[in-house]
Amino acid sequence: MTARIFQRPKNAMQSGKALTDQWILEFAPAEARRADPLMGWAGSGDTQVQVVLNFASSAEAQAYAERYGIAARVQETPAKRLKLQAYADNFR
Repeated sequence: MTARIFQRPKNAMQSGKALTDQWILEFAPAEARRADPLMGWAGSGDTQVQVVLNFASSAEAQAYAERYGIAARVQETPAKRLKLQAYADNFR
């Protein structure tokens, strides 16, 4: 059972940064998804994919993974880059 630990990204549909300080542990799929023969919906028998755990810090998430023997990798958050631009730059 493998998992990845990452920081929740900012919602692209809103300007607020709520919940971006949370760290998430989510499990990797153990089996491939397949189409249901009757309805055609994608699904699998792997129920661990549905489990998403929230933590206050990366250290807490790593401690949880170690305690329960989960092989987890931490995906670092990329550095935020600001593009500072003046309104007058739109007319150059």
